[in-house]
Amino acid sequence: MIPLPERIRPRSLAEVIGQRHLLGEGAPLRQIVDQGKLPSMILWGAAGVGKTTLALLLAEAVDRPLVSLSAINTGVKELREVIAQGGDLLPPVLFIDEIHRFNKSQQDALLAAVEKGQITLIGATTENPSFEVNHALLSRCQVYTLQPLNREEMIAVLKRALRQDQILKQRQVTLVEVDALLQLSGGDARKLLNLLELTIDTQPDDQPVQISNDLVLHSAQQNIVRYDKSGDQHYDIVSAFIKSLRGSDPDAALYWMARMIKGGEDPVFIARRMLILASEDIGNANPNALLLAGECFRAVQALGYPECRIVLGQTAVYLATSAKSNSTYKAINAALALAEKTAHLPVPLHLRNAPTEFTKQQGHAAGYQYAHDFPNHFVVQDYLPPELSGQTLYQPADNPREREAARLQAERWGKA
Repeated sequence: MIPLPERIRPRSLAEVIGQRHLLGEGAPLRQIVDQGKLPSMILWGAAGVGKTTLALLLAEAVDRPLVSLSAINTGVKELREVIAQGGDLLPPVLFIDEIHRFNKSQQDALLAAVEKGQITLIGATTENPSFEVNHALLSRCQVYTLQPLNREEMIAVLKRALRQDQILKQRQVTLVEVDALLQLSGGDARKLLNLLELTIDTQPDDQPVQISNDLVLHSAQQNIVRYDKSGDQHYDIVSAFIKSLRGSDPDAALYWMARMIKGGEDPVFIARRMLILASEDIGNANPNALLLAGECFRAVQALGYPECRIVLGQTAVYLATSAKSNSTYKAINAALALAEKTAHLPVPLHLRNAPTEFTKQQGHAAGYQYAHDFPNHFVVQDYLPPELSGQTLYQPADNPREREAARLQAERWGKA
């Protein structure tokens, strides 16, 4: 039997549910199609948001032939054969699903065909095209981002399925509750329809079906967490986690951490990210944060999951509630930039190493003042090349620990 998502696939752009930012009145794709034009493009979005459907309907809307390929099982030879069949006046629309899986030679073949006008390319990808599609090809394509369907749009998909599909009509299906369907499908219309059909198929054929949350959960058995460890979902959730820690929100940090854990993320990866944040975003506002994050990293390696979740949670809360400063992060970046520009400057003689009599005769270490020979273990002395005298890289942040450090520095260097 043909799956439900295929049976009720939209037959025109007007039937597409969602993507109003692209297909609504005055939206970019709508304007282009209304003019009878179709540029090469990349459709970027999560699974089940309608990339394949949109490609088919766009080609149909401008009355162009469409050839559909999957990057998984298409080689350069097959690709070139399709391209060679392209016409000059009305080049076919070549739709390539999962275009991010194409290697460099395959993408280069596409680039030449797009440049010569042999094809109009529509590529679909769940991965960020700026990372996965080579820049030359990307520069010749418009990139359109498709959004996951919202609650109202998902419900509209369900109602249309019940209204249009003859098989569901015969089964006398009624939607009593939809929350479980929506939660388990996570904005993926294809998953939503497949789950609806799965739930219906678990019931006797000769009885009406009332879709409830309990029935859906029983049919699905478990909530499959949407988290692709190698895709954009991975990077987005990690980003949300780090930004929550940086923003001093322990509840949000714990939530995004839990999403990663439930999705099967390696706990060592989570600990490593907190170790970086402890230095980058907390730094000398609270040096203990780096110590705790380091111990967390080692504990996670020693304990493994599930015990390490406790250490991860403790560390996340500590980092989120700690004082914040990125002053040392900015300072090292500024120092690296300055070093790149001034790598030609020699080390002042008094700071140079003098391990031999010859180097001493050359003036190495001459005039160097040993700080511990002076009161409070400090003496005013130049430590930068003369050309960089007075250069400031570290700017203390406004927190108790760094304010005290700044006060001491000001006293030492006579800047109080």
